[in-house]
Amino acid sequence: MAAPIRLLIIGTGGMANNHATEFAAIPGVELVAGVDTRPEQLKAFCDRHHIPNGFASLDEAIAWGQFDAATNVTPDAAHYATTLPLLAAGKHVLCEKPLATNEADANAMAEAAAKAGVVNMVNLSYRNVAALQQAAKMVRDGAIGNIRHFEASYLQSWLTQPAWGHWDRESQWLWRLSTKHGSKGVLGDVGIHILDYALFIAGLDAVEVSARLATFHKAPGDQIGEYPLDANDSATMQLVLSNGALGTVAATRFASGHLNDLRLRLYGDKGGLEVSWEKNVSHLRACLGDDLQKAHWHDVEAPVLANIYQRFIAAIRGEGVADPDFARGAMLQRLLDRAEQSAGQAGQSLKV
Repeated sequence: MAAPIRLLIIGTGGMANNHATEFAAIPGVELVAGVDTRPEQLKAFCDRHHIPNGFASLDEAIAWGQFDAATNVTPDAAHYATTLPLLAAGKHVLCEKPLATNEADANAMAEAAAKAGVVNMVNLSYRNVAALQQAAKMVRDGAIGNIRHFEASYLQSWLTQPAWGHWDRESQWLWRLSTKHGSKGVLGDVGIHILDYALFIAGLDAVEVSARLATFHKAPGDQIGEYPLDANDSATMQLVLSNGALGTVAATRFASGHLNDLRLRLYGDKGGLEVSWEKNVSHLRACLGDDLQKAHWHDVEAPVLANIYQRFIAAIRGEGVADPDFARGAMLQRLLDRAEQSAGQAGQSLKV
């Protein structure tokens, strides 16, 4: 039997509970320690998930050293500073998205990971969606021919209703609206997901982007307590792919009626695909071959595959590929940075 993989969890906020639950369910994985600067939250988290050790700082955890891999669930702005020491210590790392908050830091993380020679992955969680993986396979197999056009969107509505909580009262939401607190707005928060969603299925890179961002008035003085509400709420992008195909990508927190939905329509010269993730269910439809004449779309079955947590452990064990890795995260951050720069220049098209 293979030796157990000892896992450290850095950051014990809401998303960390998902990580702990998923990793604990994998045979041979031991949750050995948690790290958080907030002692009460750290203790409650470790007690909840039966984690024997807790550290107030990452330095203490690294000095202790009794772990093989780490999952980094700190806020976006902390990813760079907390991941580099882990890589220097030779630990495998799964990092929450986005990899960093700017291209330079993301590149440095990808380079450090390559130099360390450890498994490094970014938690682009929609890679777990069965329909996404099946659609990507169909594109690779030539089912829709040469891609010519696409439309992608990530639709959330938590600024118009409290299904997930009251955004104007709770810090877990307010920080996402404040650049002071490390937020890159909807562009950085979920824009990275929909960009990866579209580009992974298409199997192509973006080579040019133009973008517009909008921040809407949401409170008196555009501030609540310590949180200035200045991060972008909606983003639209136009992309040119490496084969010349054109597409649009949108992300918003004002999509009333959509809690957390992703959509992609992808068209090639031999057919089209529609890929959706709505109400936590994935769906794939296709129009191919003779069906093109009558524009008949049919459902396509998509097998459920291993999730990101299982793939991370498999890669450590040498049983799978580390994908998406830090290099992918750095590429997406470069695209996000260009989109942000484009928006600052009234939507001017920029090379990626």
